[in-house]
Amino acid sequence: MILRRVWMFALLPTLLLLMGARQAPLTDPDPVAVPPGVSAEVVQREIKRALLGRNWTITGESAEGIDATLNLRDHVARIRVTRDGERVRFVYVSSENLKFEEKKGQRYIHKNYLSWINNLVTDLSRGLQLESMGQ
Repeated sequence: MILRRVWMFALLPTLLLLMGARQAPLTDPDPVAVPPGVSAEVVQREIKRALLGRNWTITGESAEGIDATLNLRDHVARIRVTRDGERVRFVYVSSENLKFEEKKGQRYIHKNYLSWINNLVTDLSRGLQLESMGQ
């Protein structure tokens, strides 16, 4: 009985660390630069292409930006994509079942969210580069 308690107390910190390892600091990615000569219409189309290509659903569209939601199993992520003439920004809005929390002014979220956003950034960057080359 005592040995079991010793093991439990020895394993508890390890388990807590492993649970925390699923979280990462939440920072919105650096803006994606819009290459010179790429029109606003093309930028809008490439944003939508990147979102839809990664199974995000466009839930709203206005002059201020595009709202999108990713539903993956029981996980939900919501973002807003804004653009001006020079850059496109991906901004976290909210989520469900992604371990989002704020501790001491720092936001944390499940590390998979960061991969999903980085995929969008990469896809959009690639699409805009191809468009600027006239392809």
